[in-house]
Amino acid sequence: MDAPSLPDDETLMAAYVAGDRRAFEQLFARLAPRLHRFFRRSFGAEATADDLLQITFLKLHKARDTYKPDMRLAPWAFAIAARVRLDEFRKRKRLAEDGDEEALARADEARAAEARDDGAIDGGTAEAVRRAVEALPESQRVVVHLNRFEGMTFAEIARVLGTTEGAIKLRAFRAYAALREALAPLAPAGKVAP
Repeated sequence: MDAPSLPDDETLMAAYVAGDRRAFEQLFARLAPRLHRFFRRSFGAEATADDLLQITFLKLHKARDTYKPDMRLAPWAFAIAARVRLDEFRKRKRLAEDGDEEALARADEARAAEARDDGAIDGGTAEAVRRAVEALPESQRVVVHLNRFEGMTFAEIARVLGTTEGAIKLRAFRAYAALREALAPLAPAGKVAP
């Protein structure tokens, strides 16, 4: 006998908008770990990720009536999370209140270029990959996270981050090129990653 299928995120969101508290609990159980990882990758601190997750769900709750049922829920929720993330970076990096993802990207890439070192990668492969990803500028790291771990297209990421698809593709190109270069010593001899 087949197990009953679980409702998709969009069905749960529609039920939540209609007032179903259990639907919210199920949505929270599905989305919270993903959003928490998103914040954890950006800020590295568990407590910060916890705080920003709470802010995100409060904003999601307040904006629930603006959700359009024909939209995928994950990009909509990540767009809210991205604005929370940007607000936190504005505070931390003392960016102008109207500073957008592009201003953050410029400031972050300049900082990363100054901090970059030419040291060889040592340690295990997983640790080397983690360090290589962490060494990316945040503006590139967030694109890699949303693309690789959340399965979003570049167009969806552009909408989530409030920028152009071209800017996202450029960040992705730079990030993946930097990762290939940083991880090249781990590739078998004579084998080059695509």
